[in-house]
Amino acid sequence: MTQDVGNGSNQPPQRPMWEVQPGPVTGPFSPPPGEGRPGARADGQPHPGPQQGYPDQHPSPYPQHADPQHQSQHQPQHQHQPPAGQHAAPTTYAEPPAPERPMTAQDFLQHRHRTIDIGPATWGWRGWLRRLTLGLVAPKMGRAEREYREARATVQRSFSGPRTIVFANPKGGAAKTTSVLAAGYTFGTIRGGGVVAWDNNETRGTLGIRGERANHQNTTRELLDDLQRFQDVYESRIGDLGAFVRAQGDAHFDVLASDERADVTGQIKASDFGAVHRLLERFYHLILVDTGNNLRAENWLAAAQTADLIVVTCTVREDTGYSGLWMLDALEDAGHYDLKSKAITVLADPSSTVDTQLAKDLVEVYEQRTRAVFRIPYDPALVAGSVIQYSQLSDSTRAAWLRACAAMAAAL
Repeated sequence: MTQDVGNGSNQPPQRPMWEVQPGPVTGPFSPPPGEGRPGARADGQPHPGPQQGYPDQHPSPYPQHADPQHQSQHQPQHQHQPPAGQHAAPTTYAEPPAPERPMTAQDFLQHRHRTIDIGPATWGWRGWLRRLTLGLVAPKMGRAEREYREARATVQRSFSGPRTIVFANPKGGAAKTTSVLAAGYTFGTIRGGGVVAWDNNETRGTLGIRGERANHQNTTRELLDDLQRFQDVYESRIGDLGAFVRAQGDAHFDVLASDERADVTGQIKASDFGAVHRLLERFYHLILVDTGNNLRAENWLAAAQTADLIVVTCTVREDTGYSGLWMLDALEDAGHYDLKSKAITVLADPSSTVDTQLAKDLVEVYEQRTRAVFRIPYDPALVAGSVIQYSQLSDSTRAAWLRACAAMAAAL
């Protein structure tokens, strides 16, 4: 048998030691292990690596064979371009950063509004020091005064259209009517008008009794009987509506009372609610709706469906707290799945002393069900049962309702 020159055996010629195979191909088109991978034996085990000091940058000039005797004796140290007919993994490049949008005129005004100093302090020792020095020393506002200014600005914010807030709790004595009047006072005085409080009781409510009187006794019932005069949107005027609503003086909001006549039968229907609501939307920015205690009444359901925001009124009592939660359960069962973002809770103290543990439990559970919970302190001016004298509200009551109304405005 003839022997190859330079090879002392009958084995086929071996490749030079300085020649190595290209690295394995990676990517979606890589061959299975042990099947034609360059640099691997037929049994799937890699060959030993190259000897130190030998170059490894050139592919072998010899053809590939499946016979392990013809495979390379070396394992590549670096990956190279794959052979023809195979594809490497695509190279990814980082996206260049998007160019910053230049500031528009509206952006400039908003930026200035956020950064402008709203003035020196007027409260507490800071305000006293400013007055004492005739303004030579003008400390900045403290935290409480700044929060007060920001809350007022939130209440005064503009809406893109008329908004409806529904105050509800199916339990009598849950502070629905007093809450509507207190919110009406807060929104009316700070916004400067454009607010109406509407008693949407299906029969007889007490909103008209707790509000200031007017020189007429007209209610929602009389307005429904005379709706024809408001059908022409070009001829009807807000002054004509003054014959049915009751102005609240310095509180700068109006009250539309529910039926107060004892000789009238029948109830307010869903269609009646829709007709009155469409009329009020034409003349007011904000509609505060007082509701009855019957969740199955047509007008109650229509109010809940129309509400942009639901305010759950509650006192620190177990029965009113349970009733409000039961109402939220019923609304969710009826398809109102967004109550967490569409509802706010107002928790009022019915007396000067309350069960602190019960109050804590109610705050905790209503925080899980609504956007926020606001505690309203006890105020004799709200619980007397007579016409509310807004000037007699305590400072703590005004501050609490300002925070609550600011949250309502922010939610709208």
